[in-house]
Amino acid sequence: VQPNNYSTFYDDRRQNWSIMFESEKAAMDFSKQVCIAKCNSSPVLDSVLYQDLSLGEGQGAEGGDSLEIAYTGWLFQNNGLGQVFDSNVNKDKLLRLKLGSGRVIKGWEEGMMGMKKGGRRYLIIPPAWAYGAQGVAGRVPPDSTLVFEVEVRRVKLVKECSGSDGQSVSSRDSPAPSPVPSSDGFSAD
Repeated sequence: VQPNNYSTFYDDRRQNWSIMFESEKAAMDFSKQVCIAKCNSSPVLDSVLYQDLSLGEGQGAEGGDSLEIAYTGWLFQNNGLGQVFDSNVNKDKLLRLKLGSGRVIKGWEEGMMGMKKGGRRYLIIPPAWAYGAQGVAGRVPPDSTLVFEVEVRRVKLVKECSGSDGQSVSSRDSPAPSPVPSSDGFSAD
């Protein structure tokens, strides 16, 4: 994913290609389909697949950084998107999480590393990185592969660096309270 509705990729001969799309939506839709195709062509999905939809701005998030996220989660069924099982997109509350805290599924911890404020990413998470054999009663069947579209709305970076005059300079974008643990692992008050 590149600015101005461009996407670039390498083919199997390592030739670089670029595609320009008519709209940001068309570029995002294409990128989602590429991620689904990667999943369907993998003999075994044993790690998180992700595809950036838009890159965002600023420094990429690392372990210890706090994020506020808008997301939608689908079950991966019949080689594509199944039913939505969770979303906060049309709600007032964003999900607050601290990367590396272990309060969300392992696939989110891994899949959100490097995301920037305003960035959007598509995640396909295998069962072992999600809810595994237990699932979530009434929402996620056992051994389910999950798909999420996530957007980082706010980032609070924990790293601080020294300015040229030796003064401490904060690299935080905007404040985000620490996440509160919740029973379902998705939403925090």
